[in-house]
Amino acid sequence: MTTTTGTVAQDTTGRRHAARVLLQQPILTAAQDPDTFELVRRHATALKSMFAEQLGYTLVVDTSFARLTKAPLDGSAPSRPVRRGNGDEFGATAYMYLALVCAALLAPGADDRVLVSNLVDQIRADADEHGIALGDTLSERRHLVSALQTLQEWGVLTEPGGEGTAVDDLPGDVPLTVDRALLPHLMSGPLHKATGPAAIVASPAQEPAARRLYRRLVEDPFVARRDLDADAVEVLVRDRAELTRRLDEDFGLVLEVRTEGALAYDPDGELTDAPFPGAGTVEQAALLLVSELTDRYGTEPGADLHVDTAALDVLLGEFVAAHARTWRRDYVRDVPLLRRDVTSLLTRLGLARPSEDGLMLAAPAARYRPTAAERSAT
Repeated sequence: MTTTTGTVAQDTTGRRHAARVLLQQPILTAAQDPDTFELVRRHATALKSMFAEQLGYTLVVDTSFARLTKAPLDGSAPSRPVRRGNGDEFGATAYMYLALVCAALLAPGADDRVLVSNLVDQIRADADEHGIALGDTLSERRHLVSALQTLQEWGVLTEPGGEGTAVDDLPGDVPLTVDRALLPHLMSGPLHKATGPAAIVASPAQEPAARRLYRRLVEDPFVARRDLDADAVEVLVRDRAELTRRLDEDFGLVLEVRTEGALAYDPDGELTDAPFPGAGTVEQAALLLVSELTDRYGTEPGADLHVDTAALDVLLGEFVAAHARTWRRDYVRDVPLLRRDVTSLLTRLGLARPSEDGLMLAAPAARYRPTAAERSAT
């Protein structure tokens, strides 16, 4: 009996770990993480069923990769852009290069190994055919390199030696190996069947409220009650105990429900794509801002706090002056840039939302308010 119980517990732990990794890393290859990939393969049937039924996600497990294709969240959910190695978000040009690189790799007759020079030629030919003007500036090269590095991180491209491509040195004779089995799975479905760009990222229609709610709880740091429709609120209230059980069983998350909304958090602090608090300039500035605002103004339970742009810039300017020696130079020189990125981070975390003249600090931000002991210590 003890052996059987131990085996079941081990299987549950292994399946949960595999599910947690796939949430953070929807493209997993055997070459990059053989141990976790083997765990995913071992629990593939249970994982496919759980992701499909509870979240509306599709999991493909091949001999060399696993690909979790997520369904789009609704419009009130924070966006999750592709990011460069330094944490900066992809912009429109970077996404364009990523799309052009993928299209070039899928060109008829393309081989499993391609020289960078030939790939660049194909990209330029495709761009010219569709009336897309490409330059040859350092900025353009950075975007191209970011696209190549992203595909390397995803395991679609591999380079001899496993070293990244330098921005200032894009050698045309470097051969890249293409994972042709994985490449078609980057998109959620065939583009030629989509009615337009909006259809590709549109939320699934007529989904059960329970699934929509569960997906938001799993994917978002905080779900405000105002962002839930009446059916989802009813599920949250009625099925709270079941939601608590499933979130723990599937992903090791703890459900916390308050007047202002619901939070499904990882007590280990590992299951997140945006650690907070953190060590970076934006993370430090965001924590200082939240702490100062909640300490200075306070909030009523369940109430948001509006802060205008002028007040934000004054506070951030004070923080910059105090930390100029250790914070990133571009943020020290440009407080509005810092404000933009701090607001973006707090929005992704569900701790704020932009307003026309500043931001609305959400009630859950009060959890970062310094205690009396912390205030006296400073």
